[in-house]
Amino acid sequence: MGVEADARSDRAEVSGRLTAGAGGELVTDEAWVALLGADRRAWLLASDEPAARWVALTELLDRPADDPSVAAARSAVLADPGTGDLIGRLPDWEADNHLSGHESPAFAPNLLGLLADMGVRSGDDPRIDRLLDIMLEHQGEEGRFWSFGSSRMSREPVWGALLCDTHAITEVLVRYGRAGDPRTRRALDRMVADMAADRAATRQGPAWPCVPWQGFRGPGRKDEACLQVTIEALRTFARPPEADRPPGLLDAARTGLRAWRVRGEERPYMFGHGVAFKTVKWPPFWYGILTVLDALGRYPALWRGPDARPEDRDALAELVACLVAYNVAADGTVTPRSCYRGFEAYSFGQKKLPSPYATARVLAVLCRFDDLAAEARDVDVLALSSSKGGTGRPQPPKGRR
Repeated sequence: MGVEADARSDRAEVSGRLTAGAGGELVTDEAWVALLGADRRAWLLASDEPAARWVALTELLDRPADDPSVAAARSAVLADPGTGDLIGRLPDWEADNHLSGHESPAFAPNLLGLLADMGVRSGDDPRIDRLLDIMLEHQGEEGRFWSFGSSRMSREPVWGALLCDTHAITEVLVRYGRAGDPRTRRALDRMVADMAADRAATRQGPAWPCVPWQGFRGPGRKDEACLQVTIEALRTFARPPEADRPPGLLDAARTGLRAWRVRGEERPYMFGHGVAFKTVKWPPFWYGILTVLDALGRYPALWRGPDARPEDRDALAELVACLVAYNVAADGTVTPRSCYRGFEAYSFGQKKLPSPYATARVLAVLCRFDDLAAEARDVDVLALSSSKGGTGRPQPPKGRR
């Protein structure tokens, strides 16, 4: 009864923040809500998806971990059969994990990241902690973590350490409370050293490149930035307090925004910015508009304060506008338009109905840009140029624009 009362109180709190204008329009002091035209938080809190409720409580209402409603939602996440299914998919880290498949839903760091996004953490299941322990055991002398798999350079599986291995592994170790382990610290120090190295001065600007392993690297030019590993590093270093972060992160974030601004002329490592980039593929594992904004939204100095630059503020406003136009319906919900196979049993793995979890994840990113929402609302997404070879014209969800 106490949990039900807390839930009713949460929904009432959200409803109490909204009023209607003279013409019946939505009036709220939260600009990101006005950008959507509807506040879906009460709908999320009433959802039967515990992960959506947990995201809404922690990200949209800023409730702490010890809040009774948050604790109840997280307990429900752990009891959800869908969570158990995802944990059951975690692979044997010492079997073939396919070095060329880092965007795959079967890649262990991707699954661990999805579970963490849903509220799962270390200590919730022994299979997770066992996997993390094994990941920590495979580290090269240079400090990078290794993944075991085959590639076009090797028919037989081998241990390798591409940056899209070690960055992804390091990020989940940090997220699951292993940041204090000396091996994780070595990997973080290696990431800082890679950023500071001469090769990090890519032709796009300061960023993480693709560092070859045994002659294998990605499909781009060797002096190009790898936008995926840069986003992974930015997310990782955003988790400790700002005072503990290494220098140069804002410069790397600006390189990511430059990639958006020059999308018609450059496509480093085949990372385009057309319809596929702007349409979130669920669950979001790889480089796309939601993963970019999720990372950059953790660095508010990009758009506010003395170090903010007008061109970066404009680029972020355009990205926010595109995230809404391409993914959010007029009622403020998200119905997935692109999905990885294998998630059909989850609301974010189908394309017919609004997904509470997908909606919660998108709103959790949008709310960080509250002070950019007015500018984003003024962006004409139809007038934006697209990636090289694209039209620039969106195909928004039904009812949007």
